[in-house]
Parts: sequence; structure tokens; C-alpha cells
Amino acid sequence: MNGIAARVSTVFARTLLASTLRRDASGILRPRTLRAAAASVGAIAMLGITGCTAAVPMEAAPDAANPTCAEVSVRLPDAIDDLELRQTDAQATGAWGDPALVLLRCGVEVPGPSTLRCVTIDGVDWLVDDSVEEYGTFTTYGRDPAVQVVVDHDTSDSNALNALAGAVGGIPADGACTTAEDVLGGGDAVLIPEAPAE
Repeated sequence: MNGIAARVSTVFARTLLASTLRRDASGILRPRTLRAAAASVGAIAMLGITGCTAAVPMEAAPDAANPTCAEVSVRLPDAIDDLELRQTDAQATGAWGDPALVLLRCGVEVPGPSTLRCVTIDGVDWLVDDSVEEYGTFTTYGRDPAVQVVVDHDTSDSNALNALAGAVGGIPADGACTTAEDVLGGGDAVLIPEAPAE
């Protein structure tokens, strides 16, 4: 909780608590009623809980309402390494760490054939886009709906993808990564003629 929010919540808690107390004949502060005391303690506790756990702002993917994304969401791990799962404000999303260092969105556009590097981690194929220096973007390949995971480079991307394999692996695979050798059958490379110079 930042400094301003902490001061506001402290003032609010003191005001709430003071409104439920009275001084008895000997000058000791006592609750006006047991119910008022319980309500103020409960409100202060809730303020402490909600004040420290702001939802991570995210944008839902176009196919986030897909029922399979709901299945992925309920299988998300509670932690990735030492990064704890946090609440998000969008459907079929997940975030780990404070600040969030791993982000997940289910229901992104299903990728077609690609020249991006493809890796298989714990039975799930991922297209790897590491064109941005600060983070890597990993998108499932051969699964519909597709899942995209963004991992800050300060975090182990292989650990993150490994931890997410249980949730993402429940999406049926209908394709897989292939190499040039797979496509060409191990034979000679096929040369594509260059376009004539103009």
C-alpha cells in the first residue's frame, strides 16, 4: 500500500473505532455495544486485506469467454517460483508477483504457421517472441483457444512455462511444432527462386 493510501486507511480506521467507543465512569474506553465493536474490528480487518491487494489491470483476450479458458483459469498455480498469484481485473487472465512479473491471457488469436522459434516445455508447444528486451512473449501453438504468457527477463521463463503446463496442457492439442527437417522429410532443401530484379 502506498503512503497516501496507508494514511487514509489509518485515519478511517481510527474514526471508525472511535465511533464505537465510549468512556465509562472511570475513564476507560469501552465498546458502545459488542456488536459495534465486532463490526469495527471486521471493517478494519477488511480494510487491511483489500488495501494491500489491488487487482492487476489487464485486458481480456478476444476469446476469453471460451469455456476452455475458464478451465485454464481454475487450474492456474498459486505460485510460480516465489511469485504469488494475484487477482486481475479481466476474464481468463492471471498475474504472478508484486509487481507482476508473469502475465497470462487465455483466448488470444490462435497462431498459424510461423517463423518464430518454437519450444516444447512439459508437453506444451510455445512460440517464442523475444523481440522486446525487457520481457519474452510465449504463445501456445497447436491449441485452441491459445494462451499467451509474458515473462519479465528477471524471471525464469522456463520455470514459468513449466509451472503453467498443468493448466494450459488441459487444452486439447490439434497441432505441434515442426522443423524444416520434419516438413522436408530429411531430404535436400527446397530452394525458392528469387524474384527477378526490376
